[in-house]
Amino acid sequence: MNRRSALKTLVAGASLPLVGGPALAAGAKGTPGRKAEFNLGVATVSLKSLPLANMLAAVQRVGFGTISLHRAHSPWENQPGQWREIADRIRGVGIGVRCCGVLYLKNDEAAARRMLDYVRALGLSLFSCNIEPLGLPLLEKLLREYDLRAAIHNHGPEDRLWPGARSVWDAVQSLDPRIGLCLDTGHSYRAGEDPAELLRRYAPRVFDVHLKDSAAEVGKDDIPVEMGRGKMNLSAILTALIESGYRENVWLEYEKDPNDPIPGLAESAGYVRGLLRGLSAP
Repeated sequence: MNRRSALKTLVAGASLPLVGGPALAAGAKGTPGRKAEFNLGVATVSLKSLPLANMLAAVQRVGFGTISLHRAHSPWENQPGQWREIADRIRGVGIGVRCCGVLYLKNDEAAARRMLDYVRALGLSLFSCNIEPLGLPLLEKLLREYDLRAAIHNHGPEDRLWPGARSVWDAVQSLDPRIGLCLDTGHSYRAGEDPAELLRRYAPRVFDVHLKDSAAEVGKDDIPVEMGRGKMNLSAILTALIESGYRENVWLEYEKDPNDPIPGLAESAGYVRGLLRGLSAP
């Protein structure tokens, strides 16, 4: 489905709920009765230039009810009481916090414990992170103690640690099942991977997904664009999520216009909703 078809489908299906949430009641074409069971929301890194109140208003304006919280809206440098206060404020306006990140962890137990205390203070059980490989045994130990899950985020070909999802998989598959992948589809594509294929292959350890589009060539620096304007096969990615029975979170991530993100985020949300509506067609 191309961009124009997706947007036409969204208009035709205007009764589709304008909130992110389980299912959006979309099934994949060719798999009758199969429903999308993932939660669709916003990664607030998309809105990092906005103060907390404006970010919350923007999330509601584009019709979503859940977020993955970025440090811009709950700084790590704050005290635990402030972390809890911010989480309560977000939930108080009817927006759910399901994840936070990306947290940057080192092989330092005191620093790592503070990050996990941050996750716990936000009332979460899952976070996305970047960690040096030497720190994985420490992370494994602390996740067992705190009973949390960590999703290691791939950051593209320029990342010497985790360029793609395969590098994360190779490192974590033998570790505690609390450690998995946060698959960033745009960075995975730029690393020369097929995100749809990897979603199927690594399904049991994919805990989190960042959905974006990019106009970059494989191996090149990212060129973020509105979803549907780039080179990503977003329809194939959504189909893979549905067919693999993915039940966790898919976060829309838009970083093209950091000082004016709402129009592009709204356009991206509409495009993804149109694709989901099209995938549910007989």
